[in-house]
Amino acid sequence: MRPHLLPASMLPGFLLPGSLLLGLLLLAPAPSVCDAANWVQGTNYFLIRPELPTAVAPGKVEVTEVFSYACPACNSFYPVVDRLRAALPANAELDFVAAAFRTDEDWPMFQRAYYTAQVMDIDRKTHDAAFDAVWKTGELAVFDARTQRVKVPPPSIEDAARFYARVAGVKPETFIANANSFGVDVKIRQADQLIRAAQVDETPTILVNGKYRVTRGAAGSDEQLIELVKYLVAQESANHPAPKAH
Repeated sequence: MRPHLLPASMLPGFLLPGSLLLGLLLLAPAPSVCDAANWVQGTNYFLIRPELPTAVAPGKVEVTEVFSYACPACNSFYPVVDRLRAALPANAELDFVAAAFRTDEDWPMFQRAYYTAQVMDIDRKTHDAAFDAVWKTGELAVFDARTQRVKVPPPSIEDAARFYARVAGVKPETFIANANSFGVDVKIRQADQLIRAAQVDETPTILVNGKYRVTRGAAGSDEQLIELVKYLVAQESANHPAPKAH
């Protein structure tokens, strides 16, 4: 499945409506596999300049997925991320940044819901279930199953609160209060700033230690992406070893 791109208002050219795009994505051929020995900077992965600060301890390497629960390509990718997590060395830490650039497909609501779950410390145990609520059960579906058009009205933060109450046992009113908090607003602004600074224009995108940007298409395949990220993590581990104990 090809990535979900920035909307037409933010990129040159024409972008198909979400429902039609999703249909074409499902029919798209798989990208060709790239030989790991021939990974090329600027082709298979991209430098981020200037480098971005990370939120991990010295000697650790940060691996970040930029995603949205409402992104169909991210939904097909989350099992790959689970495999990537299992394949990473102990010094690598995987985290997530929620994007909101598809306002026409309710991404800002899902971004707010994700950061609300994060401040409530329920984001990790509900992450896969949130994708399933959008794309499998339809509990938070963005597209109408009958018409394959964007639902009107789209899922609301109140709908998300009921979902998190069901899967995490939190009170819906507590979730809503956190969703409207200053702390969540700050996290949203920080996420938007990081996405702009890293020049992310599609989801899913993987960032390695604030220095490299990797996408499925550029890597060649899901398995190649996992191997490429491991390779970049190894490079960063060699360049930034853990401090020696005194």
